[in-house]
Amino acid sequence: MAVLVIAEHDNAALKSATYNTVTAALQLGGDVHVLVAGNACAGVAAEAATISGVARVLQADGAVHAQGEPESLAAQVLELSRGYTHLVTPANALGKSFMPRVAALLDSSQISDVIAVVSSDTFVQPIYAGNALATVQCADPVVVLTVRSTGFDAAEKNGQAPVESIAVVATSTRSQFISQQLTRSDRPELTAASIVISGGRGMGSGENFKMLETLADQLGGAVGASRAAVDAGFMPNEYQVGQTGKIVAPQLYVAVGISGAIQHLAGMKDSKVIVAINKDADAPIFQVADYGLVADLFEAVPELTSALA
Repeated sequence: MAVLVIAEHDNAALKSATYNTVTAALQLGGDVHVLVAGNACAGVAAEAATISGVARVLQADGAVHAQGEPESLAAQVLELSRGYTHLVTPANALGKSFMPRVAALLDSSQISDVIAVVSSDTFVQPIYAGNALATVQCADPVVVLTVRSTGFDAAEKNGQAPVESIAVVATSTRSQFISQQLTRSDRPELTAASIVISGGRGMGSGENFKMLETLADQLGGAVGASRAAVDAGFMPNEYQVGQTGKIVAPQLYVAVGISGAIQHLAGMKDSKVIVAINKDADAPIFQVADYGLVADLFEAVPELTSALA
């Protein structure tokens, strides 16, 4: 039995979710191989080779993979799939775009957001916005999985796996990459940050999020937002935490002016310590918070910022 992990990266370095995904793959049993498909990605392949437990790294280096387009990546994975019993990738934007294509082409049932591995064919995944856990068994010849990185510890880096260059699979597609607009920030990436300060509808405006940005900078954390705040135009979509946003599990999560809708809780309730600041004592967020402060955020946050300074 062999497991193929499709790495997430930016052609310069691996994304942290790949390390968590390797941990999940190792629990399946058998050899674990990592596919690095990108452009000028030799450094990424070399980094993947250092992950503990990885037996081999496959490097598909070509311009067709420069932007991680799902059609090309799916074709590359499909070409390799015959040699593997399991195909595994992080359950994030990239994995959600290409892995369903792979599953459909293999006529396999994709198991998404895996948070625990029971055996090589049995897995645990959250359902109903995280309110229940389902244990599912898959009898397909090739098991297709996306892994929620918050459910697994990151693999260590003390391996020395060989790196093998493989042929890039060319695919015809009706879509092509035109351009992208990237948000640059000196703060940690939201899904990888150990501290996250999130604001909700109670912030009142995007201008008021500057309070949270100042607090996050003092703590060395990232800034997030609830869907209500994003829908109101307070913050861009990439800041959204929740069922339809990003799943985070930092050491410390501070929810400011967030009521705690079930969709938001699904994206952050695995945080190690949750602190809630809300003037509504009956807000659902207090049901999952380790520490709660019933107060006006416009008074509490500046006081907290001043005390930390």
